[in-house]
Amino acid sequence: MRRRSGFGWLELVLGILLIALGIWAFLEPDRALTGMAIAFGLAAVVMGVADILLYIQVERFTGLGPVLSLVAGIMSVMSGMMLLAYPKAGVLALTLLFPIWFIAHCISRLSHLHHIRFVAGRGMYAFTLVINIAGLVLGLLMVLSPLFTLAALRCFACAYLILLGIDGVVMAISRMGMRR
Repeated sequence: MRRRSGFGWLELVLGILLIALGIWAFLEPDRALTGMAIAFGLAAVVMGVADILLYIQVERFTGLGPVLSLVAGIMSVMSGMMLLAYPKAGVLALTLLFPIWFIAHCISRLSHLHHIRFVAGRGMYAFTLVINIAGLVLGLLMVLSPLFTLAALRCFACAYLILLGIDGVVMAISRMGMRR
């Protein structure tokens, strides 16, 4: 029996939302910071749930990848809930939470590269590898320099959100096209 994989819909919606969030942050820098705290909170919760669902889907596999996905998912949900509960404090906390979220999500994606190569091919594998290594470097720079974080939120982070959204959309399309 042949059927389409339904898992790609969540990534497709999330990818589109991340692209929209990145574009909005570029266009509205003055109003974006508090709104970004709320929007990043929502995105972190949704991405955390997606990572937890990925863990549930691949828990039967051994190794560090599924556990990293679960930990990254829990950290993303916790960070997102904090940003949603305290958006004003979230603006200040973004200088620390945002880089941690970047790092956690990138580690989660990197831990699944073998699965990505199998599902989406070498091109998507290379794209995901490069984007997530860049995200790790950006995350580490933001942890080391909170002032860099504030500057990066408007420029580098918005661009990265758009690329991360494109990554999600491409993965979703490739998964939805895959037949079992």
